[in-house]
Amino acid sequence: MTVRIVAIINQKGGVGKTTTTANLCHAIAESGSKVTAIDLDPQGHLAVSLGITAQGLGGIDEAMLKNKKVQQQLISVRDNLQLIVPGSRLKEIEHLADNNTPRGVLLKNALQGSLDDQDFVFIDCPPSSGLLVANALIVADEILIPMASDFLALQGLSHLMGTIKRFEKALQRKYKTLLVMSRYSPNRRISHQVLNVLLTHFPEQILATVIRETALLAECPSFGKTILEYSPKSRSARDFRSLAHDFLEDKVMYGSK
Repeated sequence: MTVRIVAIINQKGGVGKTTTTANLCHAIAESGSKVTAIDLDPQGHLAVSLGITAQGLGGIDEAMLKNKKVQQQLISVRDNLQLIVPGSRLKEIEHLADNNTPRGVLLKNALQGSLDDQDFVFIDCPPSSGLLVANALIVADEILIPMASDFLALQGLSHLMGTIKRFEKALQRKYKTLLVMSRYSPNRRISHQVLNVLLTHFPEQILATVIRETALLAECPSFGKTILEYSPKSRSARDFRSLAHDFLEDKVMYGSK
């Protein structure tokens, strides 16, 4: 079985992207799959969310700059879950002027044959549409888009889908693209309205479980824990275990909510 490479992407910030990455990766690893998470955001929030705060760690930056092999950069963070931190030089890659290698394939080249023993590689992308996101899109087979339930998030989504279509055309392939409703507030009318708009435009592409907004999910990263550790019996932990099951079984929503 080949490794599935998933880019978790949304050019808009504040949609719960890193929260989704950290907790979904842990829940999938907990179910027995081997998972590697790559923090491709120079801010390093995914690493912090998984409890890695040490400064000066080599990361995906050194692998992309060909200084180190990917295997040298792996940190075991949970059972079945390993992490590659961004590294201090990741932001330099946006401004790289090496004409020998096309800048968009640095990540693809770094990962080539490196993580074949894994079931999944998840790439937590920065909230931008720059070179790092291009690297993630070139190497990924699948895209997961966390969506907050507000209308500004909808506007950002149309821009993102335009970017994805341009890559599909340039690379002459189609991504498997799924959406996840994160930061969902069931008692707000806007949440239902946004979800219904998404169901109309993206039928059978929204994972069946919505991630409900809770204070617990906001608290976890400051303790370097996922929700599965911080509050394992909470509604949020149940949401993420259910989302992991949806992801693994391709369980999506049908019709309007």
